[in-house]
Amino acid sequence: MVTVRNPFITSGYISSNYFCDREKESEMLIREVTNGNNIAIISPRRMGKTGLIQHCFKNADIQKCHYTFFIDIYASKSLRDFVFALSKEILEELKPSGKKALQIFWKSVKSLQASVAFDIDGIPSLNLGLGDIQTPSTTLDEIFHYLNHADKPCLVAIDEFQQIAGYPEDNIEAILRTYVQHCNNAHFIFAGSQRHIMGNMFLTPSRPFYQSVSMMHLESIPMEKYIAFAQRHFSDAGKSITSETIETIYRQFDGITWYMQKVLHTLYAMTGKDKVCNTEMVGEAIQQIIDSFKYTYSEILFRLPEKQKELLIAITKEGKAQAVTSGAFIKKYKLSSASSVQSALKGLLEKDFITQEQGAYQIYDQFLGIWLKETY
Repeated sequence: MVTVRNPFITSGYISSNYFCDREKESEMLIREVTNGNNIAIISPRRMGKTGLIQHCFKNADIQKCHYTFFIDIYASKSLRDFVFALSKEILEELKPSGKKALQIFWKSVKSLQASVAFDIDGIPSLNLGLGDIQTPSTTLDEIFHYLNHADKPCLVAIDEFQQIAGYPEDNIEAILRTYVQHCNNAHFIFAGSQRHIMGNMFLTPSRPFYQSVSMMHLESIPMEKYIAFAQRHFSDAGKSITSETIETIYRQFDGITWYMQKVLHTLYAMTGKDKVCNTEMVGEAIQQIIDSFKYTYSEILFRLPEKQKELLIAITKEGKAQAVTSGAFIKKYKLSSASSVQSALKGLLEKDFITQEQGAYQIYDQFLGIWLKETY
């Protein structure tokens, strides 16, 4: 049993008691994958798609009838990275299932067997480095062979799936689509945070994954659900929080799950037993959070090229910036030229400092945005 000192969890998943709402989304996700469908989940980062998947994977029926594998490929740069992450996850998840489950996997992945050590009970441990994967395509083929012949149906979730579009190898989308299409014993959840890339992958007729999945767009949890969730946890600890306080946080951060959790986590710690958390405390809580990141933010800005720094500050001040290469925007924020803005824009997008939504650019880290406004 995990001891929880603060019920507003900001990383990982603990249990349904600390998971806010997503009842309809959970029901849809479980229904789709247990009825033989693959699904793509698209949402901005920090909206809670990882938590949603992990919540569904903890469902009693899912746990009983399926193997569940979850990989985050955000940091991956190649097919080799992808294969490495998937191999390691499968082996780690199968360990509690015992020798039989592991042996089925192990007989399939012959290309990795040299990288294995066995403990005293004969349980294999994968001592694998990226360099040990000599032929990623061969290992990938073996992994899908395992998924198709495992002794239970498999559910495979791939977070930040849009990363595969940037892999240097040719035809990765087509290769994966073929494997997925012919893998009847496994179903897949493709989650991604870059809407335009994910949308292009699954909604463009010329792309391999076109019309191959059900689609789910994850939006903010309704405010009334968050109010009930937060007030329940404050009440359980002999504290209280006003509806207006939760509404204030919700409106400031557009109901994005991670920011809600982070601020409520801080407010919960600030509020004593038998005390009331009110709107006057929100600003102090946010300031505490920003102060904890101050050094990191200073370092980030120091390392940014000057043109990128200037553009980041300009976009932050604008809020949702459109036509950033226009003469009016350049003049307003004293930027140098359209070409230098275009170059800086590319760099900021690649580093995930800003996001693009329907032609508008905004800063990704809203706490960084508040700090920039205070500092510049």
